Amino acid sequence: MDGSLSMAQELANSILVTGSSGFIGLALTEALLGRGVKVIGLDLNSPPPGALRRFGELPGEFIHVPGSVEDQAAMAEAISAHGVGSIVALAAITADIGRERRAARSVIDVNVGGAIATLEAARAAGVKQVVHVSSGSTYGAAGYEQELLVEEETPTRPESLYGISKLAAEQAALRLGDVFGLDVRVGRLGTCFGPWEYATGARDTPSAVFQIVQNFRSKAPASLPRPHPKDWLYSRDAAEAIICLLEADANAPRICNLAAGFIWSLEDLCRLLGEEDEGFAWDIAPEAASTIDLYGPKDRAPMDCTRIRGLGFEPKYDLRPAISDYLAWLERAY
Repeated sequence: MDGSLSMAQELANSILVTGSSGFIGLALTEALLGRGVKVIGLDLNSPPPGALRRFGELPGEFIHVPGSVEDQAAMAEAISAHGVGSIVALAAITADIGRERRAARSVIDVNVGGAIATLEAARAAGVKQVVHVSSGSTYGAAGYEQELLVEEETPTRPESLYGISKLAAEQAALRLGDVFGLDVRVGRLGTCFGPWEYATGARDTPSAVFQIVQNFRSKAPASLPRPHPKDWLYSRDAAEAIICLLEADANAPRICNLAAGFIWSLEDLCRLLGEEDEGFAWDIAPEAASTIDLYGPKDRAPMDCTRIRGLGFEPKYDLRPAISDYLAWLERAY
């Protein structure tokens, strides 16, 4: 990606991003605006003030449309009113076990019902292209048994209600794409961290990297339950991978892992932060004594990134450049 305006030139219409005030929604919106694209952001919440300031610095135009992804009629109206040509479906509830206990139906309503409503709104408003952003959590338990998670080869065995809902949503999106005659692509996001990750009412599971960096900045120690090597995906790279799906031609695969292939551990991260500040204290402690939540007792296999690389995705942010950029971004107080 060279940051040119090719997308704006090729897509005469604007792009609707659902869940635009969420973590990856903000990262994607920033990347699109940087290319001069007009972004219609559908979200119940307005972006945080820092994001709006940043968006105002970029050549594209951002319009926030307050609304629920479950409201098909309101979405279709927004699509028609703003000349939307493509949709990126990011709206979701990233649920932890606590939300599963107290509000299970809301997870299904938003994650599955919202995906269906988005496809119905696209059909009603004449939009032909939808990029549906799913999750690596769809692989679930298979991630502990495979060396590499490969689209349409590795079994999908989600364990959490979030993973179950994301698998159902992507399957519904692909089916309705066929039924409605739409170009639907699914991108399964890996575990993301970086700029625009912040606490929202829809996100119960902040990344381990976010937790550690927050401790580092507040001079608090970090105790890890295990080293936790993983193929971490920086949010700026995640946005670029989604844009590759938007720009893909008709022969592109319908399901792609959105992964960068950079594998490093939280132990590596803590050592690097220790280089930044020798006073940063961290250790590996029994899980009961750890201060960093990994949301599970095992480490999953990395996601194969051959397909998305084949679409022109060139990830830039391995551990050291990612943390350098992230700490600088945090200092700008966005």
